[in-house]
Amino acid sequence: MRWSLRIARVAGIEVRLHITFILFLAWIGFSYYHLGGPEDAVRGLVFVLALFGCVLLHEFGHAFAALAFGIRTPDITLLPIGGVARLQRIPDRPWQELIVALAGPLVNVVIAAVLIFVLGQRLSLEHLERLNVPTVALLAKLATVNIMLVLFNLIPAFPMDGGRVLRALLAMALPYSRATQIAATVGQGLAFVLGFLGLFTNPMLIFIAFFVFLGAQQEAAAAQIRDISTGLPVAEAMVTHLVPLPPHAVLDDAVEALLRTSQHEFPVLDADGRILGVLTRDDLIAALKRQGPHVPVTEVMRRDLPVVYAYEPFEEAFRKMEECGCPALPVVDATGRFVGLITPENVGELMLVHSLRPAGARPAWRRVAPTPH
Repeated sequence: MRWSLRIARVAGIEVRLHITFILFLAWIGFSYYHLGGPEDAVRGLVFVLALFGCVLLHEFGHAFAALAFGIRTPDITLLPIGGVARLQRIPDRPWQELIVALAGPLVNVVIAAVLIFVLGQRLSLEHLERLNVPTVALLAKLATVNIMLVLFNLIPAFPMDGGRVLRALLAMALPYSRATQIAATVGQGLAFVLGFLGLFTNPMLIFIAFFVFLGAQQEAAAAQIRDISTGLPVAEAMVTHLVPLPPHAVLDDAVEALLRTSQHEFPVLDADGRILGVLTRDDLIAALKRQGPHVPVTEVMRRDLPVVYAYEPFEEAFRKMEECGCPALPVVDATGRFVGLITPENVGELMLVHSLRPAGARPAWRRVAPTPH
């Protein structure tokens, strides 16, 4: 995630802190300092850090549950609104997604149980009303807040865990895309209700409603991609009409290609048509400002992009693109020669065309090298 800092690595999972979280801590410290001075500021910050420690454990619950099904979690990012565990992919079976979704809230249940039954803390709604009062017992507030985290996360709306639980349950009886669409619709309906209530009660509900609405939209789009890509080879989705750059080209040559085409990504190919790297528009502009127009493109291009084959399933290529956050994926034929690119723009166009095409209709097969035997 952009604007995030790596602070630790646990069990192969990067723990990252979004820059807005640091600003949030500064605001919390200032608010508590204004209420009661340095001592209260320290107490307030300790409580917030302890709370987000519980959120972090919640996300590790998801990550370790996913790992049991062979799904890695590259990173967990802490934001002012909570945590995000970025799984490599969605579990293949609904019951697996159900377990992964419930694992996070279960961690909060365990934390609350330890605080209540082992350390003797008590639950009280007054703790929620007095979260900004530093003198209230920290452990008692944590016990209450963990229970509230469980209830909040089980709201049946994306991107909360409850939305994934609802989808998993529906997917046991319905196609995955249909289950996601129903769960997303339920989430968007709840977002409208929260937003309406926020107009008359707490403005924070409007912010939460916006967050829920966007989360539902993103999940629905991801499910649509998964539905479209089933049985679709990369060859039917890739961009093939491209202007490549030779390895001896300089940034001036790339600028000329940028101005006379609509491309945002330029493959750099050797004399045999094999991919050396990809030069993106953003990298090109940044390098022009920093180094000038006569720098070879080979010094600026991206060499670390994963390569996919034209005959591979498009779903696999899209998963690779999500995992690496790549601006494009080079596509090669069975001999290793470059034949096209997969970009976010053409993925969006694929979704648009699929939504307009009659049910069951498929695009004509593009001629690529045969699948190796």
